[in-house]
Amino acid sequence: MIQFDFDKHDIHHVHFIGIGGISMSAIAEVLINLGYTVSGSDMKASKITDKLIRKGALIKIGHHADHLPECDLVVYTAAIQQSNPELVKAKDLGIPVIDRAEMLGLLMKKFNNSVAVSGTHGKTTTTSMISLILEYSHYNPTIMVGGELDEIGGNVKIGGQDYFVTEACEYVESFLKFFPTVGVILNIDADHLDFFKDMNHIIQSFTKFAQLLPKNGSLIANNDDENVKKIFPKVQCNIITYGKNVDSDYQAHNITYNEQGFPSFDATYNSQHLGRFQLSIPGNHNIYNSLAAIACCNLVGVPVEKILLNLSRFKGTHRRFDILGKVNQITIVDDYAHHPTEVKATLEAAARYPHNRLWCIFQPHTYTRTKALLQDFASSFNHADSVIVTDIYAAREKNTGEIHSKDLALAISHHHKDAHYMDSFENTAEYIRNHIQPGDLVLTMGAGDIYKVGEMLLNTLKEVKVTP
Repeated sequence: MIQFDFDKHDIHHVHFIGIGGISMSAIAEVLINLGYTVSGSDMKASKITDKLIRKGALIKIGHHADHLPECDLVVYTAAIQQSNPELVKAKDLGIPVIDRAEMLGLLMKKFNNSVAVSGTHGKTTTTSMISLILEYSHYNPTIMVGGELDEIGGNVKIGGQDYFVTEACEYVESFLKFFPTVGVILNIDADHLDFFKDMNHIIQSFTKFAQLLPKNGSLIANNDDENVKKIFPKVQCNIITYGKNVDSDYQAHNITYNEQGFPSFDATYNSQHLGRFQLSIPGNHNIYNSLAAIACCNLVGVPVEKILLNLSRFKGTHRRFDILGKVNQITIVDDYAHHPTEVKATLEAAARYPHNRLWCIFQPHTYTRTKALLQDFASSFNHADSVIVTDIYAAREKNTGEIHSKDLALAISHHHKDAHYMDSFENTAEYIRNHIQPGDLVLTMGAGDIYKVGEMLLNTLKEVKVTP
């Protein structure tokens, strides 16, 4: 339960512990623009902290009690321990202390229209679609996305106070601290099982998120997702549905793909033809993401012709089918997919992209996810010609020895004739370099640092001419 309220406190100066994080820094930048004094600390200097300093933030490197200035509110990131000296001092002094998600929720209250995009998959892409349609249509939104977006020069864009667009992450139920006027639920799938007990727990959390919307607000929801549909009877606000289902308010018809694997489709709203939409990113899953964006932007009043034009201009975000480069007729692509559903969708999109042989180098993300979804992962790589599994990226977890990437590679091999484990990025890059042929497509996949393999390949392939 949120107890802190800006309106009930005299807030002028906000201090961020862990200000260099991508989300924390974005919130800090918005507050600077709103006229607040912002200070913060982080373990190391970075381009992000340098940017904030240029904008007027007072930043100290390292965490120390002396780095906490006189301030009215302290915000901390989830990575900060309760024993952090600045956090301890703030509590001792009686300074209000809140976490990042609560701060983001409070920020939403300062905008006339706050759009929060939730779902197990596709949040960053859909948030970016909505944001750029609004931006290109001169609605001047304030934007916070979870990835790098070239069109706004990063993950945050300061606009006016009429429209605020952000992602809403379900992990540890962070999104239940938000105050959206428009909510989007893209899909509901089994994930973050280190926090959620089971699928019912996940659905309950998304239900609570939808119930945060005011009665005069709107929920935009995927009508083709059975788990999403379970929420509808428990929501009191306006529900706008989208999908291929004939009962959906927004529907996609006559879907085709061009030579690059980019889909186009006819969109209808309540059976009225809106136009034929051409996407500039691949994949069937992005038809769903774009329908959500179309519904959201149409809801807030963007003319359909502007939605049609500006959606086609969206080229994707970093790490979402991100073409790192092409060399010797070989294409290197990186993607953030780290869940079986995402793996399938991304490989299906890659299969439509021009290529001879499709290589997938997969880095599992967290031991919990790999163990819980092992069999789902095992059958997710059928569109790839060759699969290489690297070591698990631990992220927030510790290795208990219960699961190893070798286990996943073995499970995949029961469904795939060419799947194996490799113990280092260097060996992986060397193996591919020795076996790759002109026309091949290499896809690095995972939420960790697997993109480094793609970078290694680009560098070495420039030095070595690959022969058929």
